[in-house]
Amino acid sequence: MSEIKKPSAAELDRMSEDELLELGTKLDGVEIAHREPRWPEEIKTRAEKRAERGVTFWFALAALLALAFIVIYIAWPWHYKGWQDDGYWYYSLYTPLLGVTLGGAILAVGIGAVQFTKKFIPAEVSVQTRHDGPSEDVDRKTIVAELNNSWKTSTLGRRKAMIGALGAGGALIGIAAIMPLGGMIKNPWKRHEMSLHGDGTLHTTGWTLASSERPDGLPAEKVYLGRDTARTFPDGHVPEGVGRLERLRIEDLAAGGLESVFPLPASALGDFHSHMESIHGARNSVMLIRLRPEDTARVIKRRGQEEFNYGDFFAFSKICTHVACPTSLYEQQTHRILCPCHQSQFNLLEYAKPVFGPAARALPQLPIAVDSEGYLVANGDFIEPVGPAFWERKS
Repeated sequence: MSEIKKPSAAELDRMSEDELLELGTKLDGVEIAHREPRWPEEIKTRAEKRAERGVTFWFALAALLALAFIVIYIAWPWHYKGWQDDGYWYYSLYTPLLGVTLGGAILAVGIGAVQFTKKFIPAEVSVQTRHDGPSEDVDRKTIVAELNNSWKTSTLGRRKAMIGALGAGGALIGIAAIMPLGGMIKNPWKRHEMSLHGDGTLHTTGWTLASSERPDGLPAEKVYLGRDTARTFPDGHVPEGVGRLERLRIEDLAAGGLESVFPLPASALGDFHSHMESIHGARNSVMLIRLRPEDTARVIKRRGQEEFNYGDFFAFSKICTHVACPTSLYEQQTHRILCPCHQSQFNLLEYAKPVFGPAARALPQLPIAVDSEGYLVANGDFIEPVGPAFWERKS
């Protein structure tokens, strides 16, 4: 290809868009071997109308699916329901519907874009010689002309319904994509009724029911350390008085052993659904560890928590103080509690103090005792927030 003479700035200003387009292709080293518009410029055929309706359908479908995602995200029942609770069927559809609607919207936009490219962008075969270096002024002006020409020859500018559907679909998909971020924004101190999940604030869990200073002002309840039996009822019918959690006695845990326990209020004994609510409490899980007597003698207790253990029994939150992973691994020989997510390690013999990894704070310790029947119970609530550190935590 022979070298193209570059026009001056004044000559560029006098050139039409078509002339700039032709010049731009030559300057870019592009040789157009074949170029054919999909449809005639002035006459609108039935085939063209069918193609336009097809592309518009996909963009409109994307908009409807994105709108459905937004409506479902806001209005569909999403609070946890057990399999025998009223509304369980609707609750179980929440996540699948979100996936189908948002995924379908993105898929519909993709199909619409492919169909638009195949049916409306002019068929063109071109060859370009590549070159290095920054773009000159002439290149910048000619590329604008080329982009303008691409817009015109795509015929999208005169297809109002298609533009409307594409705009609505793009806007609604954008809104749908950022909607879940709104669900992460909440007032961490907004209280609701105290339950086995706490009262919704960062300082409370199901164990707060055992506190003598409950935020709701009610008296402390007797809360047992409940072991999960993993009992299920595939037919969905739970016998009367049969629970999922069971109370623990001292003799139920061997020296050196570990048991995951959950808050089991005395008022909820034999209540399967309450037990499931306790197990699903995000910050309820606690590690109950029984040390050997010789190891108990080596324990360094935290100031103000000297009476939190009961003999050889120690109870610590399973929620890692780094990013809330479950610290359910326990090395009996080294007395270290391990978090499998980011390898934080806590020394059980020194009030579960972090000794390795990103966690910077000790695991909160739950005060425990034994009642007159020999069952392990919570002797109050945690005295610090459970889980990752935040600005109001002092430890």
